[in-house]
Amino acid sequence: MSIAILMKAPQPDSPILLPFLGASLLALAGMPSAAEAQLGDDLRIGGHIQGNPVVISTAFPEPLGEGTWTEYRLQNRLNVRWNPSSNLTLHWQMRTRLFSGDLVRDIPGYADAVHRDDGLINLSWMISEGDAWLLHYLPDRLFAEWSRGDWNVRLGRQRVNWGVNMITNPNDIFNIYSFYDFDYRERPGSDALRVQRFIGFGSRFEVTLSPARDLEESVAAALYAFRAGGYDVQVIGGYFRKRITTGAGWAGDFRGAGIKGETMFFADLDETGGHRETNFIASASADYMFANSLFLTVELLYNHEGGREEFLLMAEELTPDNPSPSRYQATVHLTYPIHPLVDGSLAAMVYPDEEAVFLSPSVTLSVTEDLDFRLLGQVFGGSDDSVFADTGHLVTASLRYHF
Repeated sequence: MSIAILMKAPQPDSPILLPFLGASLLALAGMPSAAEAQLGDDLRIGGHIQGNPVVISTAFPEPLGEGTWTEYRLQNRLNVRWNPSSNLTLHWQMRTRLFSGDLVRDIPGYADAVHRDDGLINLSWMISEGDAWLLHYLPDRLFAEWSRGDWNVRLGRQRVNWGVNMITNPNDIFNIYSFYDFDYRERPGSDALRVQRFIGFGSRFEVTLSPARDLEESVAAALYAFRAGGYDVQVIGGYFRKRITTGAGWAGDFRGAGIKGETMFFADLDETGGHRETNFIASASADYMFANSLFLTVELLYNHEGGREEFLLMAEELTPDNPSPSRYQATVHLTYPIHPLVDGSLAAMVYPDEEAVFLSPSVTLSVTEDLDFRLLGQVFGGSDDSVFADTGHLVTASLRYHF
């Protein structure tokens, strides 16, 4: 594949040349070779190339303290799908990313955080790095899929999407995503074996196992989904990182509005007297499309023993057993087509117990059929006693080309 090109690339003596070299390398990474093209309809290659600056104003732990930092990102996403037979499909999706700027230079452990891979097999590759830049590669999908009749089996790094809500998904116990992550629309995957059996209309049973390097940190669960009273319902039970877990999710329609909800309960298997021996999480949402194409989503989240003692912008990791930085969270998300080529959105989260708020406006412009421009902001505000007191704000713009 084209990744071999990156291995042979010389390192520039001047950091000024790095963005141009990175752009050339990432563009080449998106081009199929002649051998691949000969495979015809059995092979599908696509993806995107995206560049975006990020400006963040926040208070990091000492000795950095409060300040403003700038980072430049360039990434190539390559999605490869090959069908060697009618029942077998191989998936390979990867991100090659170039980071440069203040964050790489000033934040201790920044490169290690980018280089981190929590999967059963470490597939992370730090291609090259300097004092203020790094070039990194990571596949987040790498799995084989076998389908026949009512059966579907997937083995490898994949996304196990059990969530129902559009904002917060406690049912996603294998690979939960963060709503604050502005630069990862594809969402993370996990190393897993997933077996699904479809049973009639709207019903299925599946078992998923995601082993970890430390066996006690593994995740294994079963899901049964069915139709009841006009609603899609699912029940879940299993093991989650030294805890047992059970929950349910549902989705349906009420007078034209989408009604969704998820619940999960977690309990420690070893009673060590630590924090959060148990936790109950419930989220409920409603969404509605108005006649003028305004799309509204409202969600309420209850995270009984959850929350954070601190919250760092761009660095916070959410988990299924603690999916929010506060116990209570209310969200309103609006999207509206301002123009046939321009979409606007506004997300607002309120954390009553933290006396804090989060706002994220964005505007997306379709420049051409394959090229779009996006401007996005994130602003946190809270009381002096809130975990959001010094979180600050972020502004980013991105130009993305799809191929």
